[in-house]
Amino acid sequence: MRKKYIYILLFLFMLPVIAIGQERVDLQMMTKIKAEGLTNSHVMETLGYLTDVIGPRLMGSPSYKKAAEWSRDQLTEYGLKNAKLEPFGTFGKGWELEKFSIEMNKPQYLPLIAFPKAWTLGTNGTVTGTPVLIDAQTPADLEKYNGKLQNAIVMVQPERGIKIYFEAEAKRYSEKDLAEMEKMPEIGARPSWFARMAEYRKRREMRQKMNKMFHDQGVAVLLEPSRGEDGTIFVSSGGSYRMDGEPGLPSVVVAAEHYNRIVRLLKRKEPVTLSINIRTKFFDQDSLGYDVVAEIPGVDRKLKNQLVMLGGHLDSWHAGTGTTDNGAGCAVSIEAVRILKAIGVKPRRTIRIALWGGEEEGLLGSRGYVTNHFADRREMKPKPEYAKISGYFNFDNGTGKIRGIYLQGNDAVRPIFEAYLKPFHDMGAATVTIRNTSGTDHLSFDGVGIPGFQFIQDPIDYGVRTHHTNMDLYDHGLKGDLMQSSVIMAAFVYNTAMRDKMLPRKPMPKPRKGRRRRF
Repeated sequence: MRKKYIYILLFLFMLPVIAIGQERVDLQMMTKIKAEGLTNSHVMETLGYLTDVIGPRLMGSPSYKKAAEWSRDQLTEYGLKNAKLEPFGTFGKGWELEKFSIEMNKPQYLPLIAFPKAWTLGTNGTVTGTPVLIDAQTPADLEKYNGKLQNAIVMVQPERGIKIYFEAEAKRYSEKDLAEMEKMPEIGARPSWFARMAEYRKRREMRQKMNKMFHDQGVAVLLEPSRGEDGTIFVSSGGSYRMDGEPGLPSVVVAAEHYNRIVRLLKRKEPVTLSINIRTKFFDQDSLGYDVVAEIPGVDRKLKNQLVMLGGHLDSWHAGTGTTDNGAGCAVSIEAVRILKAIGVKPRRTIRIALWGGEEEGLLGSRGYVTNHFADRREMKPKPEYAKISGYFNFDNGTGKIRGIYLQGNDAVRPIFEAYLKPFHDMGAATVTIRNTSGTDHLSFDGVGIPGFQFIQDPIDYGVRTHHTNMDLYDHGLKGDLMQSSVIMAAFVYNTAMRDKMLPRKPMPKPRKGRRRRF
């Protein structure tokens, strides 16, 4: 009888740790993570400081450096160790917009909705004049403008069609969407992709010819329509950030509706006069780029030198405050490690958070970090730390809550991640797909064979309203979604840090020396 009671006590003791399939998940710890993350969340406080207080975080700008230093100090305050700004390599010049105005004076006064492009020059005072409309489809079409553009305000293309939305722009994934996402993509050629690339190259070649003509003829200001509607300005770079690169001509993206009105007035031969004043500043004192890193040290004697990483990118474009791209990812990652510290976890492996710089210019911060610590993808020769990293988890698809995770073609982690997600099915996160996803810092890890993953997130209005726009503001951050995502991020890194083994890997890719970069 005594032996029977001993067995019962042992069974009760083991209840908090449940084997889901073959993967062990500590449900008691999942409960603690949920309780801390859902009742004592700091995620919106973090997001608000990064966006409202610090503001846009263009790489190389004083605001980026301020955000990096604040994040480092905040992580230290939460109890993380070794918090620092770590150079990832040479970046180039910083840039900042100091002053800007654009107005239509004739036929009536109208302050235009617009924003200058990054890394472009200022106008050295106010430029006033009637804009010249360029309508050129081929290089031969450009000849009629030869000699007519000196000191001109140039509109680089005709009227742009406006899309009218009859349904809400913001959306969540439906169960049907998620079920479709779980399927393997159709195998075979992608003719539409090749066609799009051919069209893109054709447009790029034409634009390069136009830009050369604009430079050669001394154009004063370039205007182009935004690809957004309803006053949303999609704007990024118009010049080079490299130390030896040329800054772009003064360039402004104008709300499509305002741009189109000016085009129509010019076609009617109505008098149109614009006044534009742009003042910009370049920063070249420090050419290095920086990431922010900090750690929760591991405690297991055999595993503490191994790593589990998480993060998002700290840099943003300059027209908004970088809320959904990617203040949200930074706030979620910071909150995830705050949760783990607050509940007193003692991870077997070291958990390292990284907030990347230079993502918007081509994943520069994460690629530099991976090259410095793990492997150069051009040579694919592993460094000592390569064998010590279990995996990297990234958050960078807007403010939408986590619905699941992309496996990046790594079938071996499927049962592991299915087990990780099971405690969060009631929070809407259950989908595991073999598919790859692109455009985020997980690719820097995946590109050298390290397990790197991006979560599936509800799109909300990311693609149509906030991604690289003047509307990427704090108001578009969804509190409940970011709380849910912080909890799941914390759970994923905790579970990975506690496993007996590291996450399974795909075969190491072949070197890409001399080949074009595709991420």
